[in-house]
Order: sequence, then C-alpha cells, then structure tokens
Amino acid sequence: MSRFAVILPAAGRSSRFGDPREKKIFADLAGRAVWLRAAGTFLAREDVAQIIVAIAPEDQELFDRRYQANTAFLNLTVVHGGADRSETVARALEAVRADCDHVAVHDAARPCLAREIVDRVFAAALEHGAAIPAIPVADTIKRGGPDGRIAATVPRESLFLAQTPQVFRKELLRHALAQRGRLGRHATDCSELVEAIGHPCAIVTGSPLNLKITTGQDLKLAAAILPLVEPPGREGPAHPFADEQSGWEKIPKLKPRDLFGP
Repeated sequence: MSRFAVILPAAGRSSRFGDPREKKIFADLAGRAVWLRAAGTFLAREDVAQIIVAIAPEDQELFDRRYQANTAFLNLTVVHGGADRSETVARALEAVRADCDHVAVHDAARPCLAREIVDRVFAAALEHGAAIPAIPVADTIKRGGPDGRIAATVPRESLFLAQTPQVFRKELLRHALAQRGRLGRHATDCSELVEAIGHPCAIVTGSPLNLKITTGQDLKLAAAILPLVEPPGREGPAHPFADEQSGWEKIPKLKPRDLFGP
C-alpha cells in the first residue's frame, strides 16, 4: 500500500483575517483550533503515515504552550516554514519520512474537508502522479481595470477554483520545488509548480463546503458546515483536544443574518 505524508502549511501572516490578536489557524472553531480540524480528516487514515505542520518561527512559543500535548499524542511533526508558501512546503518536504512515496499539501485553514474528497484525490494521484480537487467556476468572471471599471468579461468555461489537498508523488514535488525559481514570482499553490515543469495534474471533484478560512466571517460559515462533513457520532481516534467544549451539539444554530450581517 502506498503511504502518504500530509503537509499543513501554517506559516502565513493571516493579514486578511481581521483579528490582530490571533492568526486564523489558531482561531477556535467549535472547540478546536482551525489547524487541528484541518488535520483531523487525515488522522484515522491507514494510508497516512505522517502529518507535518509547518509554522512560523515566531509562533513556536504559542504553539508549544497551546498544542504540545496534541502534537505529542498525535505524533505530529512540527517544522518552521519560510517566507512564502513554496519555501514553507520545501522545508516541510525535507522532514518527510523515507517510507512515504506520496505527499499531500493541505491548507491549514481548510477545516471542513470531507473524507470523500481525500479518497478521490489520493486515488487520482496514485494513477496520474499529481492531482488536485477543484470546483467549476459558476459565477460570471469580470476582469477589472486600473480605473475601477470592468475591463473584460472572462469566459468561465473550463475554469476551476483550485482547492486542497493537492497530492503528488514525492520525488515529483521535490523536483518541482527545486525549480520554483523559474517562475520568476511566488507560486500560489504547489500544482502551479508541477505544471511549470511540464507534468499534468489531474482534477477531481472538490466541494464548495471545502472552505478556506480567510476572514472572520468565514469562521461562522465553517461552524455551519462542520456538521455536514463530519456528522455527529462519527467514529474516530480519541484526541486529547476532544473535550466537552468540542461536541457537535455545541455548534450554534446559525441564521442568515449571523453569517452575512443584518
């Protein structure tokens, strides 16, 4: 059986989150930190041999204080990330165990990941060497001009919104990261680097529920989504962070005005 390592890049600045006191990955979501929920879908999988969390060096003290028991109990590997996403993934890749032949890179700010998406993208990566989940663009796309007006309407056919986890053969990802300077700019995800070296990436069906938390409002959406992707009573490994405050019955019943304002 192929063995997967999972990298959770968690070294970003959270500049759009809107809370100067707390990075989004450490924010509470129904009793657990966002990053812990992002890791949760992978914990019970027999094909996942290692989970690596890449944090900013300045967050080390906070991370140890809050989550040292979690990382020890769950046998997580913690490394320091870099100045941008690709450098963070490259540093984490150095810590991947030799017995892992595939690597999944999943946003630490995507806490609502359903097992079915992981099943699909893992299977596609085994077949094609590289795969990502994505959803077709449903809205009309406009390109704005410097004057604040519409410059063009972009045809949405064949356009997709990329999600994570993005999964690659380990050596393919290693080669792509080594060549990242060829892009001449920061890549926004790993599949862009793999595309740049000429290897195609398969697309599997993602989900609008696989939300990436960017702003504080997204936390409210994620709280509403969680019961849909991890129903009450689902069996899983015992976690030291699964206390009485993290039960699904504690998730508030949200109304539209709670999500979007009055």
